[in-house]
Amino acid sequence: MVVNPDGLVSLHLMNMYFIALVLPEELNQKIFHYKKYMHEKYGCAVGLKSPAHITIVPPFWMEEEKEKQLISDIIEISKNLESFNISTHNFSAFKPRTIFIDLLANDNLNLLKTKTTLFFNSNNYNFKTDTRPFYPHITIATRDLFKKDFQEAWPYFSEKKFLEDWNVQGLSLLKHNKKNWDVIYTSQFKNL
Repeated sequence: MVVNPDGLVSLHLMNMYFIALVLPEELNQKIFHYKKYMHEKYGCAVGLKSPAHITIVPPFWMEEEKEKQLISDIIEISKNLESFNISTHNFSAFKPRTIFIDLLANDNLNLLKTKTTLFFNSNNYNFKTDTRPFYPHITIATRDLFKKDFQEAWPYFSEKKFLEDWNVQGLSLLKHNKKNWDVIYTSQFKNL
């Protein structure tokens, strides 16, 4: 709800979005196997609601009418970025509630995060600034993983290997459809 300068109230349709690097479909399917395991064994459904991704701008609420401008701005930032490779480094955890696929340290990924944050902060978006350090990862199970289930599941994942590489080629905008996250746009970096 927004109050206009003349005092009238107007309702704006708000949706939830986030910006991420979405993994190629082949890797998404490999990761889906682990998300499905957590769902079947422990009832963890949150991880199944989005494709495998690395979050760049965490979820935020925005009026739907600003969506086209946001896509234009994603195109704008992407045309100044170059594709780069990312490598996974097995599984890790934010104990006692999150299991994820870890990534090898990557200066290009850190630079992408910094440039994206600066761009959107300087273009009148009211994205909440994440005060935690940037720790890029690919979530398997999180908010709906109970501590007791984490204690049982973590030994299984801590022994597993997950070593993959892929080339990041653009930023994706995801939108919540009241049940799941849909990729509604993916940009292309300048050297593609």
